[in-house]
Amino acid sequence: MDHTEEIVIVGAGIAGLAVAVGLHRKGLGSVVLESSDKLRAAGFALTVWGNAWRALDALGVGDSLRRNHLRLQTAVVSSASSASLVTKLPAKEHEVRCVRRNLLVEALAGELPHGTIRYSSKVVAMEDSGESKLLHLADGSTLKAKVVIGCDGINSVVSKCLGLKPSTFSGRHAARGFTVLPNGHGMKPEIRHYNGEGFRAGVLPCDEKSLYWFFTWASNEEKERIHDALKLKEFVLGKLKASEIPGQVVEIIEKSELSSVASASLRYRSPLNLLSGNICKGNTCVTGDAFHPMTPDLGQGGCLALEDGVVLARCLGDALCGGGNGEEEHRNRRVEEALKEYEKARKWRAFRLVVGSYAFGFVQESGNWFLRLVRERILAGFMVEWLFIAASFDCGKL
Repeated sequence: MDHTEEIVIVGAGIAGLAVAVGLHRKGLGSVVLESSDKLRAAGFALTVWGNAWRALDALGVGDSLRRNHLRLQTAVVSSASSASLVTKLPAKEHEVRCVRRNLLVEALAGELPHGTIRYSSKVVAMEDSGESKLLHLADGSTLKAKVVIGCDGINSVVSKCLGLKPSTFSGRHAARGFTVLPNGHGMKPEIRHYNGEGFRAGVLPCDEKSLYWFFTWASNEEKERIHDALKLKEFVLGKLKASEIPGQVVEIIEKSELSSVASASLRYRSPLNLLSGNICKGNTCVTGDAFHPMTPDLGQGGCLALEDGVVLARCLGDALCGGGNGEEEHRNRRVEEALKEYEKARKWRAFRLVVGSYAFGFVQESGNWFLRLVRERILAGFMVEWLFIAASFDCGKL
């Protein structure tokens, strides 16, 4: 007979861990199924904006992360074609830090009771089993769940079962890297972005010794992604050296270890699919990239996942805590109502950011002379303000 768990979270990334911690704070246990044999720390770093810090504070891990990451004071955008300053805006009213991903996931995982995360547990299929869901794992075992929360990324099995369409290639790729300079990097606590013809680049300090950098470029074919780290690094450096990007930025990338350089195809969920598709059905829902994969241009992918975690945990916690199990039928109805409430709270928020991020990246990276003129002469300040507007959202407390 299959073992039954109350709440099963598929995936121990940022979204899955945020939901699990939120539920734990609300007094609800969960099981997190992770396909890897250890906690995933890939991705190097991410920009954590004010909306995500509010979510991290609600989850109880904000202060521990603040201690290890610089607060960024200014957003600076320059032209990679002319080396001219496009816009510079203070960020003092907004809390922005570049956070090392491994420290973020470790902080969240550290809040969970021992045994909550089950490693080497890859879900390959899901089917109905009465009022529960039957999860099929890669090792041939099965597990029943009364509630399933899909946090299994851009190729989510759970989102497929809900009928959501696969994500769409954006026509762009990204290179990301991490550089550690033992004697310090000497950079100001700034967000530095450079807009080029057909590419964007940026550098953000995490602390006094480490920096995160990114480079995105347009491409007609997804298969043109560069997998080899050495070739990827050479490609990025070649593009930067042919532009007017400062030598300090080039040097930072040159000093990145190959193990700290990786590429990815940039994909997003069709906005129409976001509005018309099901992000929840019955006792099942999705969060994070399984819900709203987006391009990284607003820096909101991980931030939105943290918001999801708080909102979903609050909805489920309010529905299930304090009232006992009651009759199974009544419990199932409360779960369905809670997930519908979560969907209502999150769908339009995700829609706006997916659309905004795609549009922001398209304009900022375009090589078209007219769009370049518009972004540098007319829209420059507004587009940076757009970053702060996206970060002003408050997902509330648990």
